[in-house]
Parts: sequence; C-alpha cells; structure tokens
Amino acid sequence: MNASRDIAESARTPIGVRAAQSRLHLGWLSSSKGLGILFLLPAVVLVVLFFLMPVALTGVFAFTNMTTATGITGGAYQVSPGTLRVLTDRYGMGELAERLGQPTYVVDEQGLAALEEKGIDKNIIDSLRDGLLGKTYASRRELERDIRGLPDRPNTRTVKSISEEFSRSLANARFSSRESLIAAAEAIDPDLTDEEKEALAASTYTGWTWTTENFRRLASSPTTRQVLFNTLFFVAMTLVIFNTGYAMVLAIATHYIPDRPAGIFRIIWFLPRISPVVIYVLLWKWLAWDTGFLSAFLSNFGVRPRNWMLDTATNAWFFVIVINGFVGASMGMVIFASAIKAIPESLFHAASVDGAYRWQQIRHIILPQLKWPILFVTCYQTLSLLTSIDQTLLATNGGPGGATEVWSLWIYHTALNNYAGNLQYGMGAAMALVLVVIGIVLSLIYLRLFNYNALVAKPRIEL
Repeated sequence: MNASRDIAESARTPIGVRAAQSRLHLGWLSSSKGLGILFLLPAVVLVVLFFLMPVALTGVFAFTNMTTATGITGGAYQVSPGTLRVLTDRYGMGELAERLGQPTYVVDEQGLAALEEKGIDKNIIDSLRDGLLGKTYASRRELERDIRGLPDRPNTRTVKSISEEFSRSLANARFSSRESLIAAAEAIDPDLTDEEKEALAASTYTGWTWTTENFRRLASSPTTRQVLFNTLFFVAMTLVIFNTGYAMVLAIATHYIPDRPAGIFRIIWFLPRISPVVIYVLLWKWLAWDTGFLSAFLSNFGVRPRNWMLDTATNAWFFVIVINGFVGASMGMVIFASAIKAIPESLFHAASVDGAYRWQQIRHIILPQLKWPILFVTCYQTLSLLTSIDQTLLATNGGPGGATEVWSLWIYHTALNNYAGNLQYGMGAAMALVLVVIGIVLSLIYLRLFNYNALVAKPRIEL
C-alpha cells in the first residue's frame, strides 16, 4: 500500500518540480567543490592504502618480534631442545628443563582409553585403574615392573604395548594452546609453580609477541653505530658534493651559455636519472670490474687488473657516492636552472652595465634568489638519500665487508633478505621507524638553518 501511495503521489507531482528535486539532489556534483572531492577520492584511497597504512603498520610491527619463524599470525607452543635451553639460560630453571625433557610415564585415563582402543584385555585395564591410576614413573622400566606385578599378569609383549601409551615426555611435543601445554607439564610435574608455568609458556611460544627488545638491541649493538656513521657519511658527502654543490655549478654554468647547447648539456646530465637503475649501475660495473674498461686501460701501464669497485673500502665509497651523486645532481641542476631562468634579465643587464663580474653576479643576484630551491633540494635529497637503496644494493650490496652498509640497506638485509634465512620483520620495522625519526629531525634542522619563517613571511612594504 505504501509503495502504491508513493507512486500515485509521484504521478501527481508536476514534472518541473520533480526536475528541480533531481537537480537539488545532484547539485553538489555540479559545483567545483563537489567535483573536486569526487576526483580526489581515488587518490585519497590510494594514499590511505599504500602510504598511510604501511607507515602505521611499520610503527606497529616495530614493537613486535615478528620473524619468518614466528609468522604474522598466532603461533603454537613447541617444546624443543632449543626452548629447553632458553628455559635454562634465560630463566635459570635447569632442573625443570631436565625433568620436562626426560621421558616420563603417567598412568592416566587418557592412556587407559587408548588401551581400550587397542583391544587390551578389560581385566588388565581394570587392574591398571585400580592399582596404578595416577602414579608417575621416571623410567619405563619401573612402570613395566609394576605392570608385571598386577593380578592379571600380561605377557612381555603386552607389557611393552601398554607402557607405550603412558609415555608423557614433552620433548619435541607441540601444543595448540597454553592450557594444553600447562596440563601436559603438570602431568609430569604436579608441583609446578606459577613462575615456572609462565617461564615455560614464554620460552616455548613460537608466535610473535609485543616487545621493545628491538630498540634495546639497536641501542646496544656496535653494528648500529657503524651503520649510522656510514649513513651520515654517505648522505653528507653525496648531498654536499653532488646533489646541491655540483648541481648548482651545472645550473649556473649552463645559464651563461646559449640556450641550445645548454639544453643539450642538461639532457645529457639528466640521462642517469631517466635510465633504468639496473642498466645504469651495470655500466659502472663494466667500467670498474677486473675485466672492465678501467682495468683494460690501466693494464697498458703495468697496473694489475682488479675489481676497482670492491677492491677496498675507499674505492667502494668513491663509486657509491659518484653513482648516487650523478643521479641526484641531475635533479638539482634542473631545479636550480629553472629558478635562475625565472630571475628577470634586467637584473643581469643592470649588473653588467655597473661592471659586475660573473662571480659578483652569482654572489649578489643568483645565490640570494636560490634560497627556496636550495632548501627544497636539500630537504628532498636528504630524505631521498636516507632511503636510497637501489644503486648501493646493485653496486656493492654493502660490501666489502659491510663497509658501505647504509641504514636503508641494513633494513633490507634484516627484514627482507639475509644469509641466515630468518627474516626479522619486527627488527626491520623498528629500524625503519628510527630512520623516519632521523629524517624528521634533519628536516626540522634544515628549516631552522634556512630561517623558514623569514622565507614565508609577508614582504614588508616600504612607504
């Protein structure tokens, strides 16, 4: 009835009114704000899924001990020689580990039920229930001796079959829950204390747990200090020499030559950035390998061929900085050249009329106008170098002997690819979180050094 009444009312509504209602409902789409929100929605979804969520998950994983051994879901409780050693070394419960690791025999209802399934004589089972139920034996020999002493004495073969069903050793046993683990341990040692139960559960659990151990390991590891020094050295040298210094030299040099050769020169320098990383680094390897161009050329002068890229730590650092620097310098060159191009030509003409030399023009006209581009390039390239991994991974892979192992590459080796095979997701996430903090701190320092507040302040109008 309601549906029929709505249809009737809609039929009585004038066509113009219905059209106005439709326009009212869809009016937000006809506005620029509504269309902007609609078009931005896919981008917002992508940012949330592929940027914000990974960052948030990295922060969460940093406080876990996730590895390939634990997995990313809940684990089980596995009693193994390794966990028993943990129980001894970490918790000082060597006697408990020894008791749990040794074979123990307990006459219980579980074993009696198993005997019934095996078809053991009912009289023998009743004798076991009446005379031995609840008793614990440290060895199989003691249990079999009592079994032979039962009124309905079984033969030797049956005695062996019966004793097997009462074996309750925890060695190499796996339990799906903490309760089942504790129940099995109490069957062997009924006098377990709460402290021993907690230690046993903690040492045998194979899943991940919440912890801050990752950050303690980073703070106390000597490798952390070495890798941090490598990272700061790599970022500082590459940034100062190439990404800002040499990029500015290229931009200024091409400003004072004709446009056509300047454009060709910039295109040539931009090739390292647009080239595939694998091919780009492979060209450097062809240059530096013991069978490469450099060794072939120097052999004419009696120099022994060698792998110049990995021969020494000094050579490795030279190639790592140069390989990454050429890529960064090309971007800085384009940004600085565009900023210089935006400077009014009248300023340069006036300076030339006043007799200013090129160096004076650079010092008093170009450099003051490049504060914003320098700040942007410095901040952007610092963050880029902190997370840079491709060129260094393909060139040296952190070698020789870890000499060029930088922080981002260390994260990769820890969490995604290492020789031991046990990938440490939680540790890698903690290292990534530390790298994010370092990047934020350096960005704030740059904003302070470049006096960011003055750069964004409203210009003063002189009357």
